[in-house]
Amino acid sequence: MTKMADNASSVDIVEGCRLPVLRKNQEHEDEWPLAEILSVKEVSSRKLYYVHYIDFNKRLDEWVTGDRLDMKKLQFPKKEAKTPTKNGLPGSRPGSPERDVRKSLELNAQSASAPSRGKTLPTPLSAHNELHATPEINNHDIKKEEPDPVVQITPRSDLTNNVSKCLSGVCTGLVKPHFNNNFPKSFKNGTARRLIPPQPGRKRKANCGGADEMIKVLQYNNNPQSASVFLPPPEDSQDSSDGVPTAPRMTGSLVSDRSHDDIVTRMKNIECIELGRHRLKPWYFSPYPQELTTLPILYLCEFCLKYLKSLKCLQRHLTKCHLRHPPGNEIYRKGTISFFEIDGRKNKNYSQNLCLLAKCFLDHKTLYYDTDPFLFYVMTEYDSKGFHIVGYYSKEKESTEDYNVACILTLPPYQRRGYGKLLIEFSYELSKVEGKTGTPEKPLSDLGLLSYRSYWSQTILEILMELKPDNGERPQITINEISEITSVKKEDVISTLQYLNLINYYKGQYILTLSEDIVDGHERAMQKRHLRIDSKCLHFTPKDWSKRGKW
Repeated sequence: MTKMADNASSVDIVEGCRLPVLRKNQEHEDEWPLAEILSVKEVSSRKLYYVHYIDFNKRLDEWVTGDRLDMKKLQFPKKEAKTPTKNGLPGSRPGSPERDVRKSLELNAQSASAPSRGKTLPTPLSAHNELHATPEINNHDIKKEEPDPVVQITPRSDLTNNVSKCLSGVCTGLVKPHFNNNFPKSFKNGTARRLIPPQPGRKRKANCGGADEMIKVLQYNNNPQSASVFLPPPEDSQDSSDGVPTAPRMTGSLVSDRSHDDIVTRMKNIECIELGRHRLKPWYFSPYPQELTTLPILYLCEFCLKYLKSLKCLQRHLTKCHLRHPPGNEIYRKGTISFFEIDGRKNKNYSQNLCLLAKCFLDHKTLYYDTDPFLFYVMTEYDSKGFHIVGYYSKEKESTEDYNVACILTLPPYQRRGYGKLLIEFSYELSKVEGKTGTPEKPLSDLGLLSYRSYWSQTILEILMELKPDNGERPQITINEISEITSVKKEDVISTLQYLNLINYYKGQYILTLSEDIVDGHERAMQKRHLRIDSKCLHFTPKDWSKRGKW
């Protein structure tokens, strides 16, 4: 049981303690969220505490003074008890009720299913596996290669009260992704496990990505009573509800791997970074050299990204550095926006420095120094002094999983200005030139997932709204056709339609319902989106990296 501090004044706060800490929320109001003490240090005879706010993103972690701590509700860390012995025998554990019950269940299952002639049967699935197993019908639907569903659009005049009648008996189950950080305990590695209860009534496949189910679009439907049929999320979807979490990827310039998540990497180690005319406050840990972590400001050359310990060193470096743009080939320019393609093998120093900078703002990745298998696409903004870095994304030269983005980042001074979507749009524009469909490497960060969801939604809705009737008939388009037009992977198209709550069941067929709210919201969003990629300004020739021995 957690012990509470009775006498706050006489208690020493140690690492691992939890207690409420005063902070300002977005409305600049005081609040006291529960926080964990990660480190304690003394500066000028005053103690400082590094706190992580429970259920908040790590970018909010900070050093606080003792007057912001609520000592009355101090919780000490639990002491790890030594493993007791069973019957005094060393190396044996005492029986626990959970383990004993589980063991008896397994014995009963084996005895019930044991063959009478002494033959051995395959071991049955455990209760845990049965609970989280993917439904069998979904497995079959994924494996089968069947005709692509058709999407049709119907004007509002065709919709009458028949909609509510036809949908009144449909059993539904909708899975919506959530973008906050308060994931339930069933979430692991960016995927969710959820048990789908059996539904009464007649059986029907609920998979829009499969088979010969007809999908239509009913546009401008004012009827709020539209049912949404559950669709099995795609295998690669980050917010997949059925997907079994896989092991962390071991490839990538910045790959997911939580094994490094110790007390050192949980704390920001760089106080401030000066990059050109901007000063950046890092969000997360980045493995810069240890001697640089004690500096009040870390100076970076904004053109070659070399890190230096003082302003004087930076000024001396600038007299020798003749770069005024990232190394590599400029493959896109429109107005002041340019994109440079950088080979991780030919420009190792720049690529490694770029990864170190990116790690300050990406927590879900681990930095690897082998940049040879990667290409980096750096977006810049031009002025009289040169090409200033705005953001970048990296991708593998050869991806066996159709990834067209490994890591993606817009630097904080340029966020919320449309540059994130421009980076995403550029990555898909290159996929179109390559003749492939692509998807970002999972897991995405919280902000990355929001940006991709927004881009996918706007791109798909843009196509659906441009469809026009053909000879009085409803216009038709398949999921595969949407994927080919946009280069968005089919699984991402399906998960986006599900996220937008567009999938409905109508007159024995799957339909897409575009309500006036969705249409109006899309039109407003597109009016604000001024930055777009112009394919005419792209000068890019894809390379077949499989034929190049060492890239």
